[in-house]
Amino acid sequence: MLIRTPRPHRRAILRGLLGGAAVTVALPFLEVFTDGRAHAADGGFPKRFGLFFWGNGMQPDRWTPPDMGAGYRLSEQLAPLGDLSAHVSVVTGTHVTVPNDAPHGAGPAGLLSGSRLVTRAGGDTHATPTIDQVIARAIGTTTRFASIETAAQAHPKAMSFNGPDNTNPPEWVPARLFERLFGGGFVAPGEERVVDPRVRLRRSVLDAVLADGNRLRAQVGRVDRARLEQHFEGIRALEHRLAALEADPPNLAACARPGAPPADFPPDEAGRYPLQAVSRAMGELLVMALACDQTRVFTHVFTDPVNNVLFPGASAGHHQLTHDEPGDQPEVAAIMQQVVTEYAWFVDALRAVPEGDETLLDHCVLLGTSDVSLGRTHSLEDYPLLLAGSACGALRAGVHYRSPAAESASKVMLSVLRALDLRVAEWGVDTARVTDGLSAIEA
Repeated sequence: MLIRTPRPHRRAILRGLLGGAAVTVALPFLEVFTDGRAHAADGGFPKRFGLFFWGNGMQPDRWTPPDMGAGYRLSEQLAPLGDLSAHVSVVTGTHVTVPNDAPHGAGPAGLLSGSRLVTRAGGDTHATPTIDQVIARAIGTTTRFASIETAAQAHPKAMSFNGPDNTNPPEWVPARLFERLFGGGFVAPGEERVVDPRVRLRRSVLDAVLADGNRLRAQVGRVDRARLEQHFEGIRALEHRLAALEADPPNLAACARPGAPPADFPPDEAGRYPLQAVSRAMGELLVMALACDQTRVFTHVFTDPVNNVLFPGASAGHHQLTHDEPGDQPEVAAIMQQVVTEYAWFVDALRAVPEGDETLLDHCVLLGTSDVSLGRTHSLEDYPLLLAGSACGALRAGVHYRSPAAESASKVMLSVLRALDLRVAEWGVDTARVTDGLSAIEA
């Protein structure tokens, strides 16, 4: 007689006992419900990674520095870097080597996830995790927050993916970010910690339901097993961060509780959304979060792909101008200078924080990039790539490298991963896969 194991229900949960009390863990959606590590730098300071993202690309002829190597002269659109260029490496001439079949979406997927964008009626997604999350899984396991995602634009799109259909939505209200980072769970150096007794209980939940989880694994298919593993990894990562709440804060001299940002950011005199003010308020919180070792990984979306933000001095929205402004598009060029000004602000803010004999910037990699190259054509060739900081000397700072042979931009991503001490042999899949980094930017 064949005995059939009941198929798990979509409202199924994992159950276990902890201290004599029943505990449960909810499950992610599974197909079976239907029919069908890195370490601190030698000086004692950890390495960090940040992404500064803007939408609608740039103009390669106004972006590319006129000469190569160290001490490069700044181009028109990179002029706002000023003296900071000694800390910023510029990579030009590389291509994002995935099919360009989704304007403004193919590029971020190909560069940040190393894979082709998954397009479908229910919404586009990334097939693999974005680089920030790959890094967070290696260097973000002991901080309160594995990663932080923010945006300057209101109601932003998520640019950070844990995997297919699994995003990390960015926070776009500075006051909410302040409360999350520096509210009740934050302990500044010298403050006495009062441990929430619930923390220790929560840290043991997954162990208590492990046996139930193992039984469920035996009942589901390969795809569902992968989803369960991802779900359990997320819970385990949360446990690590809860454990960090019980530990003393890092002994970092620059760490201090920052002032709270304004509750509201009203429009400017022309009625425009205060993009710069919000971005810098977020930046101040992110920089101090790094200095206090609250997190070591962040993604900041200055503007969305396809955004139509009305920048100061512009006669129309950004995306509209990239397509409709005639000639050599001077208004688009002026917008790009404003974007680079905000990237430069982040670089300078990181440089202003002392860490030992160096600065926070010296221990960081701040990647600046966009969703396309030339906005007018949605090109993925000659992709914009900025790298500030040296990751404790692992990367060369202040050089311009122009690829002579249209190399894959994935090489830059692999160099970044290795600079952060991730022992990875490759980055990307299919046409975006590489096994060699870009030696010209490696120290």
